[in-house]
Amino acid sequence: MKEHILILGGGVIGLSTAFSLSRRGYNVTILEKNSCGGQASGAAAGMLAPFSEISEDPDPFFKFCLDSLRMFREWQDEIKKISKSDFEYTESGSIHAVYHESDILSLESRIAWQKNFGSEAEIIDGDRLKSLEPNISDEVVAAIYSKEESHVFAPDYVKALKVACEKNGVTIYENLEDVHIKSWQQELVVQTTHGQSFTADRLVICSGAWTQQLESIFNIKIPVFPIRGQICAYELDNEKVNHIVTTSQGYLVPKSNGTLVNGASEDIAGFSTNVTEKGISRLIHWNKHILPFLKTKQPYHTWAGLRPATQDGFPLLGSLEESPHIIFATGHYRNGILLSPRTGEAVADLISGTPLDLYTKGAFHPERFS
Repeated sequence: MKEHILILGGGVIGLSTAFSLSRRGYNVTILEKNSCGGQASGAAAGMLAPFSEISEDPDPFFKFCLDSLRMFREWQDEIKKISKSDFEYTESGSIHAVYHESDILSLESRIAWQKNFGSEAEIIDGDRLKSLEPNISDEVVAAIYSKEESHVFAPDYVKALKVACEKNGVTIYENLEDVHIKSWQQELVVQTTHGQSFTADRLVICSGAWTQQLESIFNIKIPVFPIRGQICAYELDNEKVNHIVTTSQGYLVPKSNGTLVNGASEDIAGFSTNVTEKGISRLIHWNKHILPFLKTKQPYHTWAGLRPATQDGFPLLGSLEESPHIIFATGHYRNGILLSPRTGEAVADLISGTPLDLYTKGAFHPERFS
């Protein structure tokens, strides 16, 4: 009989891990304090854009993101088939825009190293830029056009992922309020506020921004901090936006429901998900310089989510050295949606006996801060 795996956290990483494990026949239970996908996952813009997000030389995190992007088409198709649910997955491509001639050299450097990873990106300007994105501002002097980048509608994706897990036999407990690890070194026992008790063969920590609260339990340093990301959305009328559009200031993502998602204004506010005038004003201030028609529009919706950021920007992924039945898969910051398939499969591989790839094993080790 396959092992019983307990997953702490029902965000997109917890659900993806459960989905991957369930496909391999494991007995999986998710414990979620609130509702699945109710924090960073459901509040995300859903960008699958490692080439746009990561501008410096490639590192293990970029490689991990790129692997996940290239898994996504098959991954999302499988989720749709099993869940019998639909959600937007759009291979839109992306445009990363700059406003000064001096920035073009940095675009050329960026493309040079990205081509080593199969990117077919190109620098565009003038008529070529306008033909791809007619409403882009005349202030933009050039851009990188990347065909490979995509996006999903995050709330529907997370809902479908949850349904797919349930159809595969995953047991999900939500709204538990609090979950406490009573013992873990010998016997694994997890209890809830309401007195429910769970045992399992392995525990996977997918607690996102709340992971640092487990430092005293495992006696290791877990520098994962909540970063509030504030986002707004506009209703489009006859305006057309064809691609993910990014700048050094943020991003704009057109959705098939006729809305345009604009993010993200980030700040440190503990676990508060309140939307502030300052945070949204920062978005409104710059977005008209990329799409001038936004000057006459006001956001119809604003929201915020908590992104789990680690001290070095890399996730925690892997098992504890002295307790391999405890596995961490957390701290994905603003790339949880993008990294969901690669993380889920990495944890499933690890539990099935396949070591982590060399580029992740050291860089993402959960005990690297201790």
